Amino acid sequence: MRAATISKNKIKHSKADHAFNIVNYLVFGLITLICAYPFYYLIINSISANDLSNNGLINFLPRQIHFQNYKDVLKMSGIGTAALVSVGRTVIGTACTVMASAYLGFMFTQEKMWHRKLWYRLLVVTMYFNAGLIPMFMTMKTLHLTNTFWVYIIPAIVQPFNVIMVKTYVESIPRSLQEAAEIDGAGILTVFFKVILPTSKPILATIAIWAAVGQWNSFQDTLIYITDQKLYSLQYLLYTYLNQASSLASLVKSTGNAASVANIATMQTPTSIRMTISVIVVLPILFIYPMFQKYFVKGIMIGSVKG
Repeated sequence: MRAATISKNKIKHSKADHAFNIVNYLVFGLITLICAYPFYYLIINSISANDLSNNGLINFLPRQIHFQNYKDVLKMSGIGTAALVSVGRTVIGTACTVMASAYLGFMFTQEKMWHRKLWYRLLVVTMYFNAGLIPMFMTMKTLHLTNTFWVYIIPAIVQPFNVIMVKTYVESIPRSLQEAAEIDGAGILTVFFKVILPTSKPILATIAIWAAVGQWNSFQDTLIYITDQKLYSLQYLLYTYLNQASSLASLVKSTGNAASVANIATMQTPTSIRMTISVIVVLPILFIYPMFQKYFVKGIMIGSVKG
């Protein structure tokens, strides 16, 4: 009876409410199109005829679709090794960052932690002050991290902002959960792994997105710390290719087979190289975001507001 009564008493929307909703949908739909169009533009230009793309004639729909650009770019020297380096640093770096942020954020909520407030203040200070590029390079060199894979991982493990987000989130978890576990004899690690981690999925997923995007897109650390080409990240290698797009287009054409060179639609141009490389860099991140989307908003909201 009650359900039937509720269904009969549905909220009635006025014409003003309907008009407001329509305007909202139109505005947010327009914003979505504006945000999505650059990615769409890159993709359609990377698979369209290269001569048309080079002349700026591809704006809304792809024309003379082909995938030769991707075959040519993926055949470039060092791409496979660089891709493995980038995937490795993204997976390992993200896992380390998430675990470090989770554990430190949890520990900073524990009143029995030795000099908790002092360590927390020292962590926050690093958000505003740093020694600079040269001292950082000298530190990495002294620690023998230059020209090693671990220079991608170790400096990025502790991120103060992520720790603060986790700390704020953990403070929103009822204290009674930890107290109940401690009454049952659980130690600090048991509480962390069996109580805190399972209830902190939204904020940890959010941090995982940030860490993965940061690791995947980073190329400056390769530029500063790495001279061994076997340790080049995909982004750094593609960055150098972007800067050499004109010469690379000539190189690909000169080394291509006769059939592909004879077809002007698939002959490489600086524009086709740039568009294809940009898509290769962006595409993995576009697949990662939807996987964590259900946690993202909740993690941001609860992790940003205490209480």
